[in-house]
Amino acid sequence: MTTKKTYFVSDVHLGSPALKNNREREKLFVSFLSEIEKDAAEIFLLGDIFDFWYEYKKVAPRGFVRTLGKIAELTDRGIPVHFFTGNHDVWVFDYLPSETGVIVHREPFETTINNRVFFLAHGDGLDPDEKGYLLLKRLFTSKTAQFLFSRLHPNFAFWLGHQWSKRSRISKGLEPETHDGIENEALVRYAKKTLENRKIDYFIFGHRHIMLDHHLTDEARLVVLGEWINYFSYAVFDGIQLSLKKFNH
Repeated sequence: MTTKKTYFVSDVHLGSPALKNNREREKLFVSFLSEIEKDAAEIFLLGDIFDFWYEYKKVAPRGFVRTLGKIAELTDRGIPVHFFTGNHDVWVFDYLPSETGVIVHREPFETTINNRVFFLAHGDGLDPDEKGYLLLKRLFTSKTAQFLFSRLHPNFAFWLGHQWSKRSRISKGLEPETHDGIENEALVRYAKKTLENRKIDYFIFGHRHIMLDHHLTDEARLVVLGEWINYFSYAVFDGIQLSLKKFNH
């Protein structure tokens, strides 16, 4: 009997204008989803799956049909797929969940899997010292800002979104990112602070574009999922062990 597993992946950045291999990466991501559907009990997409996403009432982003179709196929088969909004795909409204069946999360989410407590989030906006970014995130999640953006013609709005995306850190270089010391990582500090108030077995984040598997205590671990630009990485929980891996392509 096949052991059912839980999968976690983030930061695929499909459609990034700074990258030249978007079609190849999308096909690879769909191959990954096809591979894991054989034993997936649940799938968590932890943000920035798309490099830019915005939904009008009658217009959705062009492209991504392979990914959207595959996700819909998974949910149609009864496999829950959770979609966390990241800083690049924060503007998800009703189209994505209604068409593909994903469960949308806009805030950190705690869940228990086989008696282990998981704390899941994209990872952006958790550092209170990032005041500039927190202000920007409040702007992007503002109903007023979303209303005003929706008044723009889609062609101009998506051009504007892609111009903004071009200024992201992906455009500054495609080499794998690194950290400058575990204790300097904001996500590590956040996880340790959270552990002061409650028991968490696993913290799993995206956003930072690094692969990190760190023991916070004897019982608690933090995993940062990496990205699908250099690493093509993901995490999997088989009910006993949590592993950080790279997709063999």
